[in-house]
Amino acid sequence: MARRRHKKKTHIGAHNEPPNGGVANSSASRAPKSMVIRVGAGEVGSSVSQLVKDVRSMMKPGTASRLKERKSNRLRDYTTMAGPLGVSHLLLFSRSSTGNTNLRLALTPRGPTLHFRVERYSLCKDVRKALKHPKGGGKEYLSPPLLVMNDFISPEIDSASKHSVPRHLETLTTTMFQSLFPTISPQSTALSSIRRVLLLNRELSQSAPTDREADTSPFIINLRHYVITTKTSGLSKGIRRINAAERTLKERASKKTLPNLGNLEDVADYILDPSSAGGGFTSGSESEVETDAEIEVMDIGHKRMVGRKQSEAARETGRESQRRGTRTQKRAVRLVELGPRMTLRMTKAEEGVCGGKIMWHEYVNKTEDEVQEMEKVWETRKREKAERKRVQKENVEKKRRPRTSSEQTDDGMQEDLSAEDESYDSRGGDSNTSEVEE
Repeated sequence: MARRRHKKKTHIGAHNEPPNGGVANSSASRAPKSMVIRVGAGEVGSSVSQLVKDVRSMMKPGTASRLKERKSNRLRDYTTMAGPLGVSHLLLFSRSSTGNTNLRLALTPRGPTLHFRVERYSLCKDVRKALKHPKGGGKEYLSPPLLVMNDFISPEIDSASKHSVPRHLETLTTTMFQSLFPTISPQSTALSSIRRVLLLNRELSQSAPTDREADTSPFIINLRHYVITTKTSGLSKGIRRINAAERTLKERASKKTLPNLGNLEDVADYILDPSSAGGGFTSGSESEVETDAEIEVMDIGHKRMVGRKQSEAARETGRESQRRGTRTQKRAVRLVELGPRMTLRMTKAEEGVCGGKIMWHEYVNKTEDEVQEMEKVWETRKREKAERKRVQKENVEKKRRPRTSSEQTDDGMQEDLSAEDESYDSRGGDSNTSEVEE
């Protein structure tokens, strides 16, 4: 015999509260998480599909890197699961009937949504082919990238012009992109955890607007993705190879990076003679770097090694011994591009998740009367939605309330009467049929 079904969502005994009495999916207590989605998985094409994979790698570790879409999936499916999974942002890639690639950046669960047209893009494999010494594939993706934004807020002179983008839209776009990644505290964040840089540069139009851009100037964003590499400056290539080999041995990796010193009598020959084993100062570029790319950092290894000695000597000699033990070293910082590249042009901003009141549109401009008319329409929709929610809430509360004995008796009497009517109809119908036949 089948088990009787017990409703657990809207009736008595339902346990829908989050554990530990907390608030489910509180935006203040969770780190930002994102989902990069192909809308219409079989229709976007192979290039856009690869672009989605590259963007997922760029958004690591706070993204669903192994998400697999189906043709039957709709936007409603992703927004429904965004709450239980703690997803705060949706990046939706799609392709229009005219062949344009579009990107929608939505903040769940109540929006807003920014619409972009991907004017140009380059995949990670294309960027690697263009570089002489590409990087990537290591531990760069274990921590979120450092977000760098430039010229998102236009100057006051440009904002006062007729063809400028509204200031509130610039602020909204800045906030949306900043919320994609967790905040960084300079006092507590370790420098070693910052391995990548995500650069967003807005192009401010300097020329006069065309006929298509007569009402507003375009909002174009250039996206670049880099990995941070550092090298000790002021050292020859041979010494840097020795240091790299020492790190390789500590990590128990292959010994291919060790220099061959079998034909030399002394290590000095390897360092001073350029032709001995590929070391020495073969050119000025091997030992000298640009001065604007040099920074001074604390030598952490030296600090750990002499920390105990300094703690004992500080009691006798005071602060002077601590100053002697402090060591800094110069490092050359270089950014190597990982990809992907994208040029995004904002076309629309709207409330809600891909279905709300339009706050700004690049190509459509409405008069004040049309805006007021649209406000009335949206106010009517809000009232109707609030009324539907109120009715649904009353129905749920009615189901949650325990039924009294009189209600149960009335329900039992109604069930008995309905059963008697059915039996009477079945018996009476047969007798009437037989009488008619006779």
